[in-house]
Amino acid sequence: MFILAVLLAVLVGISLGLIGSGGSILTLPIMVYLLQIEPVLATSYSLFIVGLAALIGGIQYAIKGLVHRRIAIIFGVPSIITVYLTRAFLLPSIPNELFEIAHFKMTKPLLLMLLFAVIMFLAAISMIRKKKLVADSHQIQTNNSINVKMVLIEGVLVGLLTGLVGSGGGFLIIPVLVIFCGIEMKTAVGTSLFIIAAKSLIGFTGDLQANVQLDWILLISFSLATVIGILIGFSLVNKFSGERLKSIFGWFVLLFSIFIIFKELLCIQ
Repeated sequence: MFILAVLLAVLVGISLGLIGSGGSILTLPIMVYLLQIEPVLATSYSLFIVGLAALIGGIQYAIKGLVHRRIAIIFGVPSIITVYLTRAFLLPSIPNELFEIAHFKMTKPLLLMLLFAVIMFLAAISMIRKKKLVADSHQIQTNNSINVKMVLIEGVLVGLLTGLVGSGGGFLIIPVLVIFCGIEMKTAVGTSLFIIAAKSLIGFTGDLQANVQLDWILLISFSLATVIGILIGFSLVNKFSGERLKSIFGWFVLLFSIFIIFKELLCIQ
């Protein structure tokens, strides 16, 4: 199973290199369902892996001049603070058993997996409807003002979700950068990657502060495999239609999110 997980990590990296998203959407299920890692601990692994992958991707975009530094700071600071506080204090304080109604028991792992499935569902819709967002971005290029209030609020929201389920949240960040900051799509993707990298890696330090026990061999192996996949993905990016791949991946994620919801709910019966 370990070898299979590492091979799948390469595929995670390839998807990141080709379409710039989907890292945590694939990483967390691999950790939970293939490696049988407890969901709360799996979010810790996901934070580091996604953060490292996003950093490498962000550097690639920065080399091409496709990163908006000022917006990255405005969005990133509240997001980073929120994800750190969530991992270091909020998540550890959530009880393992939240409530029980009749024969239904809501536990912390179940809550996190259901929340993650909902995020997967929303991410899938975002990827499937990507062309509409591209069209919207062209309509607002003449507006150079930044809605700082909305950017700050979204930064806190994305930081909270990242802290809870280890998701990078690119599908939430990119629309905000395009709609409320008026920046071009490719620059939004590059800027998003740096924001994801910063908040994920700093959020991971919150886990270290909370003394989360990690299998470092697994973490490093999975991370290196993901990096290899990213480099492969970047080498193939000009050979495939990015929007077409994103749409196909979106439908896959949509079906997978429904699978997770049914699986998790059936397991409690």
